[in-house]
Amino acid sequence: MHELFARSAARHPDRTALEVDGRTFSYAELDRLSDRLAGLILRRAGRRPARVGLLAARSLTAYAGYLAALRLGAAAVPINPAHPPARQLAVVKDGTLDLVVDAPSRTRDGTRARPDLGVPSLLVDEASLTEPADGTGAAEGDDGGDRPGGTAAAPPRPDDIAYILYTSGSTGAPRGVPVRHANIVPFIDWAVDACGLGPQDRTSQNVEFSFDVAVYEMFVTWAAGGALVVPRANDVLRPSRFVGEHRITHWFCVPSLGSLAERTGALAPGSMPTLTKVMLGGERLTAEQARQWAEAAPNAVLHNMYGPTEMSVVCVHKDLGGFGRLVPAGSNGTMPIGEVLPHLESVVLGEDGQPATTGELCLRGPQRFAGYLDPAHNEGRFLRRRPGAAAVALPAGEAPRDTDWYRTGDLVRAEGEGLVFLGRLDDQVKVRGHRIEVGEVEAQLARHPAVREAVVVAHHAGPESTLVAHYTGTVTPPAELTGFLRERLPRYMLPSRFLHRESFPLNTNGKIDRRSLPAPDLGQTPH
Repeated sequence: MHELFARSAARHPDRTALEVDGRTFSYAELDRLSDRLAGLILRRAGRRPARVGLLAARSLTAYAGYLAALRLGAAAVPINPAHPPARQLAVVKDGTLDLVVDAPSRTRDGTRARPDLGVPSLLVDEASLTEPADGTGAAEGDDGGDRPGGTAAAPPRPDDIAYILYTSGSTGAPRGVPVRHANIVPFIDWAVDACGLGPQDRTSQNVEFSFDVAVYEMFVTWAAGGALVVPRANDVLRPSRFVGEHRITHWFCVPSLGSLAERTGALAPGSMPTLTKVMLGGERLTAEQARQWAEAAPNAVLHNMYGPTEMSVVCVHKDLGGFGRLVPAGSNGTMPIGEVLPHLESVVLGEDGQPATTGELCLRGPQRFAGYLDPAHNEGRFLRRRPGAAAVALPAGEAPRDTDWYRTGDLVRAEGEGLVFLGRLDDQVKVRGHRIEVGEVEAQLARHPAVREAVVVAHHAGPESTLVAHYTGTVTPPAELTGFLRERLPRYMLPSRFLHRESFPLNTNGKIDRRSLPAPDLGQTPH
């Protein structure tokens, strides 16, 4: 990955690589600063580290730190500063980190908010990197002296880990996903071409490092010689203003962020003419959301991007077209996720483990990771298929082979415009003996003209499960919503309650946080 940046630094040394905190850094400058930080890391660690934590966000330290770790041949391990200390400590321990690069952050009362992570840390502020190499402004943990520089890069092997991200596990403990250079580089090469990025382009870096989309935003942009522009956290909620002020050409976000912006008037038609590409992913994309983005960015092509962290950012893709020429929505009212990338393989498996039109999406190919950091988490996540036989799960404790299939846990259907995302398999519930995919109910409810977004949650009261629909938009009588759905869904799929929300809670990745939706008081009056 570092070689992709270094190549652009050699070709375009004077072009802008990074704009952050009101400052602009060329490729040559960012290369030099990351080299300096690599030297500081070496001095603090006493050797070349294998895994470097990055407790930093939206700062020069964060970006230089990521590049410095890769320059040293280490795996970069983002640690979200907004996460609770217990979660941060779990990442440090599970990832067996050698050192953590820490950027200054403070609590509201001005004190340093810095948990004890139990490993050496290197506190680096901007002055530590940008002051002249005279021994002043040394990072905390460095003894000053001659400023390190000219750190020899350590070219990684393809099977070396490039970065480790953590996803939520069903047990509540985060699962470490190690992604190798051999996994991520094929995606970056594909994305530079598919997304039409070049040195003239400017990408907004909208997500935190702990979300794999950040890898796209940084390294696809840098591989193409473009500029990475870092908004402040609140800027992404007002996309039209930020895009216009900073002449952004490429934008990647989750669909729900656009819905939030639309409610505040920040996604008005024609408001983002500089955008040439809008990438949407991480959630189901409704036809209405796609239309809003196409109208707001009339000169842009929309792309629907799908991919679990385990498949290296994006593995299924659909060019949706643009203003006035969007492809049709799928049968459930959502935009198709499209086709698997050309260098990957996919199969849709039914409940019997045989190929089917509707079923679980399984994937393999060079972007597929080799297994979780904790091998115990591999259980049930990989399948082996033999010609003519049903797919079977790998025996417990057996490491997956390159030819094995990763189970995404996502339910899809093959339709005319490619695959359509239906929802998570673990979102399936049984109501009165019928198996229901709540994503189908959500998609149909979102078609009602008064509904902007819909989330359907199963609640268990005694032996029976009931469906509760949460929605944003205009308050609408439950009878009207029930009647609307009754024309589109079987009776057993109808929610028993409809609860209006001004907005949905979002997690740190900007996705709707279903777990934070309050359980309904079954005695209250629905509305």
